[in-house]
Amino acid sequence: MQILTQKHSSDRSKLYKRALLLAQITVLYNIIEGLVSVFFAIDDETLSLFGFGLDSFVEVISGIGIWHMIIRINTHPDSDPDRFEINALKITGSAFYLLTAGLIFSAGLNLYQGHHPETTFWGVVISSVSILTMWALIHFKLKVGRELASDAIIADANCTRACLILSFVLLISSLGYEITGFGGLDAIGAIAIAFFAYREGKESFEKAEGKSCSCASCGCQD
Repeated sequence: MQILTQKHSSDRSKLYKRALLLAQITVLYNIIEGLVSVFFAIDDETLSLFGFGLDSFVEVISGIGIWHMIIRINTHPDSDPDRFEINALKITGSAFYLLTAGLIFSAGLNLYQGHHPETTFWGVVISSVSILTMWALIHFKLKVGRELASDAIIADANCTRACLILSFVLLISSLGYEITGFGGLDAIGAIAIAFFAYREGKESFEKAEGKSCSCASCGCQD
């Protein structure tokens, strides 16, 4: 029995190390993606790409939340991990709300100004790379999150999924502009993503509140 317990503890430790690596990759990649996107967005006067860059920085917030949670759990292995996951869920939810606000602002500004970018070439390139990267991160985050039964890691994967959808929107809007010259395509897509981001943010906070009432000290009834 002791051997099985040790093996189980070792397996969970390996999974948390894998989750930590994924969080680190997420943070590093999105910092680079955000900087590159904002640089070319300013240079090409592309609002959709600029909003995409802001989204990358919002994703960094979620990655840091998971990163911090995993480090604290590894530092205090005998502690109940739920209290750490509550904080991570709230950080992820806040990141989604920030994303929602950023997308709505960018879409409204785009429609109001009737802005047309100089080129959307870099939007096509960056979104294509992002689609491949985000798909891989989602796959591995969900796998680790389900094996650990961690709502926080799964919520982080959902945050990454929002970025994947936004990558598709950027790709479609960039290609659509090159074909039709209609600059409002990215604003329409951004509004749709804003709705999705708000819903996911709300769900993250609801999960955090549910975990808060899972312990006896909350005085909740089953």
